[in-house]
Amino acid sequence: MERRLSPLDRLITTLDTALREVSASTDKLSGDRASPAANHPEPELTDSEKRHAGGLMRVNHTGEVCAQALYRGQALVAASKETKQALLNAAQEEKDHLDWCAERLEELDSEPSQLNPLFFGTSYAIGAITGAIGDRVSLGFVHATEEGVATHLKDHLKKLPNDDRKSQLILQRMLEEEEHHGQHALDQGGSEFPTPVKRLMAGASQLMTKTTYWI
Repeated sequence: MERRLSPLDRLITTLDTALREVSASTDKLSGDRASPAANHPEPELTDSEKRHAGGLMRVNHTGEVCAQALYRGQALVAASKETKQALLNAAQEEKDHLDWCAERLEELDSEPSQLNPLFFGTSYAIGAITGAIGDRVSLGFVHATEEGVATHLKDHLKKLPNDDRKSQLILQRMLEEEEHHGQHALDQGGSEFPTPVKRLMAGASQLMTKTTYWI
């Protein structure tokens, strides 16, 4: 008989996830799928191009750390099993994204952000609070978040060095799946947030993107 996890068990599991997700090491990657850039030749980039690409991929890596925390915080308090499972399924795909970004950072001789523990904790708290309000709001938050993520991924695809096909392939796959997560959240009954709320969320995300590019 399968043992049901208590809220404390789930919290401990999340904290264990946090320790692994914010680790700078890529020797513990546990995603299910190979990177879209696997076996693609490494481009010849100048030092400045590598630093720039590394900064952009560091931002995306932190974004995936936040996604892990957000989804797991929401799943912890989800009212229905369907919503919880949808959130955990999305979290697993986000884990793949996290691994791909971590691997690419290493290839670019860059490191994850030192601020990841802070952003993980903040995102987890936001996820739990949002989830506690109700599944419709929680899923609506997912949609609004993924909408913002898709916008910044499109921006990063434009900013990456033209020859950095490996990073481009990763972000293109991430973009497709982030848009799917957002639409699926609406299909599951999420409430679409009003534009002013989305703008407020976008403004808050700028804090993460501007700091983690450098730190």
